[in-house]
Amino acid sequence: MINKVKKHGENTIEKTNPVLLSALKLMMEYSQATGAHISIQDQNFKLIPEIMDELHKDRNICLFCIKHQKHLNDKGLENLYSNPCKEMHIKAMNESQRFGASHIYTCPLGFIFWTSPILLNGRFAGSLLGSGFLDASEEETRAKMRNISEGMAEESELKRLLKDFPRGEPKKIEALAELMFVCAQSLSPGSKGLHETLKRRSIQQSVLLTKTEELKNQHAIDSLKPEYPLDKERELLGALRRGEVEEGRQILNEILAILFYVNPNELKFIQYRAIELAILLFRASISPGSNASSMLEKRSLMIKSIQETKNNEELTDALHQIVDDLAEQIHSLQGVQHASALKKAEDFILKNFSRKVSLEETARASGFSAPYFSTIFKEEMGENFSSYLNRLRVEKASALLASTSLSLSKIARLCGFEDQSWFSKIFKHYTGTSPGKYLSQRGKFTRKIPKTRFSKDYLRAVKLGDNA
Repeated sequence: MINKVKKHGENTIEKTNPVLLSALKLMMEYSQATGAHISIQDQNFKLIPEIMDELHKDRNICLFCIKHQKHLNDKGLENLYSNPCKEMHIKAMNESQRFGASHIYTCPLGFIFWTSPILLNGRFAGSLLGSGFLDASEEETRAKMRNISEGMAEESELKRLLKDFPRGEPKKIEALAELMFVCAQSLSPGSKGLHETLKRRSIQQSVLLTKTEELKNQHAIDSLKPEYPLDKERELLGALRRGEVEEGRQILNEILAILFYVNPNELKFIQYRAIELAILLFRASISPGSNASSMLEKRSLMIKSIQETKNNEELTDALHQIVDDLAEQIHSLQGVQHASALKKAEDFILKNFSRKVSLEETARASGFSAPYFSTIFKEEMGENFSSYLNRLRVEKASALLASTSLSLSKIARLCGFEDQSWFSKIFKHYTGTSPGKYLSQRGKFTRKIPKTRFSKDYLRAVKLGDNA
């Protein structure tokens, strides 16, 4: 980004953007610390004048190609712009800008480069570029350099040029690229989070492109295209209710891939479908007693975020953000609903553990069907129903053994054990000793009875209920 200024009595001159000057200072420190060679280019992919001294060093391997491919010896600014690999570098800088991340690539001679974008108030302002390592052996690179120079470059010159270019280990290059990316982020005022947004969107588009290609392969040109997948909407809602957000994202991508494949260049229609889907999920996220005006405002903002999208990429990201937000609410609501039902079940068990208690009647007390109750009980309580009941009975029995003079058979019956041998087996399983030995020791048993492993959602909901 170049600002044009005019001084009195002079022609208009170009002034480098201050952000890029700050980048130069930071990159000189980066170069000193890492041994990498650096360059900086503006938003038009032009080298900033202030970096000329750095670019005239032998570490700028591009000088070799300018000299031997372009046959230019003058190291002026215009000659540096004549780099024969210019398009390769611009393509790499465009890729890093598009993905909002560092981009690593290798030139035809085998030299490794990496680049990161600088953003100013959300717009591309320039690029940082690093190099200084080989992706091939020195012998291979020398052979390629001899070929490019058509034998004009002497062996001694090639060895001198390559002596400061070590082989770049992949992990080291990745670390150098990541460090440069961190620097680029720090140099991007007014663009907080934009790098992450661009990176997130590029990943989303890559996934959608793969799924769209799969659809193209599945459906011949003349065959009927797939209908809108209403069943996928139900699968998505089910995944979010189970708290399986990653599965939900995958299902959402399947829905979007079909929408984009069947309705190319029909953004308005796709927005309409996206709004319908968002409202479906939104309704599932509303908890009883929610503030109506707050919910309406949130619904309006959600719809607006979809309506304001300008292309498929923005729409995909907007819908993914909505799904992530609503998933948290849906799962949280589901957790509270489960906790409420399981609290009823726990109260029922505490009142009835001294008799034979079945899963079915406990499920009825909770308000859930027996199969669903069995599933959520294990998920939320950390153990299945029978284990929970046995552990509770052993806890009660151990308390009676330690504090009363009741017989073992009486204690067994009071704690819901109809058979004394079964009582002994279960008791020893949890305490490590028999009821008789436990009684003689008056509670000084071998190991503690393990506590229940309640889920965080359950414990949080119970705590909120106790404080209400």
